Amino acid sequence: MFVKCNTFFYFFIFSRHHADRRTRNLDACLLYNLGMKEFLPAAELAQLPEGRLSAVRPKGLPVLLLNKDGRVFALENRCAHMGCPLAAGALEGYTLECPCHAWRFDVRDGSFLDAPELRLKTYATKISGGTVFIEAEI
Repeated sequence: MFVKCNTFFYFFIFSRHHADRRTRNLDACLLYNLGMKEFLPAAELAQLPEGRLSAVRPKGLPVLLLNKDGRVFALENRCAHMGCPLAAGALEGYTLECPCHAWRFDVRDGSFLDAPELRLKTYATKISGGTVFIEAEI
């Protein structure tokens, strides 16, 4: 039996020796496999100055927040190329440039400008009570 969990596939042998481990892993993977999403608190809106990149880690996720023109954008804080932290990158308009190898991404949808089929993971955002929340799989 194959179970998808955290983008890896585990193979479970149905035998008495592996029964306990199989059950534990199935329980741990249950929420992931259902694709459940939740809005996680990421930052206070007052702490996100206009046009400045802010790295946050809600529930350990590397997230980059940007308050731009009255909208808050949330992207994975790792370049799709080599995993460099994008919080140290340069922002011009809606274009974010990776500090390591100058890859350029559109912060609105995460697309790589030189090859739009490549993209950063983006997160839906909402603001409630002065707090910015991102929607992520739990």
